[in-house]
Amino acid sequence: MFQWIAFDADDTLWHNEKIYRMGRERFRGILAKYDLQGDVEGHFNEVEIRNLRYYGYGVMSFVLSMIEAALQLTDGKIRAEDIQTLLDLSKEMLTAEVTLFDGARELISDLSVEYPLMLITKGDLSHQKRKVEESGLLPHFQAVEVVSEKTVGVYEEILGRHQVDVSHFLMVGNSIRSDIQPILELGGWAVHVVPHLTWDYEGGDIEGDLKERFWEAEDLGNVRQAIFSLQERKANLLGEV
Repeated sequence: MFQWIAFDADDTLWHNEKIYRMGRERFRGILAKYDLQGDVEGHFNEVEIRNLRYYGYGVMSFVLSMIEAALQLTDGKIRAEDIQTLLDLSKEMLTAEVTLFDGARELISDLSVEYPLMLITKGDLSHQKRKVEESGLLPHFQAVEVVSEKTVGVYEEILGRHQVDVSHFLMVGNSIRSDIQPILELGGWAVHVVPHLTWDYEGGDIEGDLKERFWEAEDLGNVRQAIFSLQERKANLLGEV
């Protein structure tokens, strides 16, 4: 048996990337008025990734990066009203309704009867806490962790604080880079929920021996079976009864 099962939140339990894609579409619409040359989207992507070290993840980082990219692309000529539109966009994104994926509520409710559940989500603290509360899933989790980044070290700290043996820990998430790879490197187990939409930055591949502690699920409806399959594999590998 797994001692704990943890879930990612954004784009695993509820929609998130579609809100950011709406933001990117608005950004392109604003800059289209300036008749710019070159790769607007590519330039914004570079600015966004570069700014992660300063602003972290989340809406405010996203919008600050849009403003910076817009200033650079227009040589400082972007109008004040267009910057205000981007600031208004941030408020719209921060207050967007939390929409669960099909089957999320039932899955979490059922699993919480059998396992202690943990939620590990990345981003702005106040925004993530609001989404967790509005999701209606909070009562099913025994622990909620909001982090600025998901690395091996961050997961080690969380598991150590909760006194969890990583060999009996399973993580469920949509991001190979943030949810899956670090846990597998630590010696844990992971179910990758293949996302319908995802940020390219969160992609990646699982290679070598790590694959034996890894399972892919097409959607949340397949997660329960994936957990049982990994549980059987775990029992065989570790000689558990």
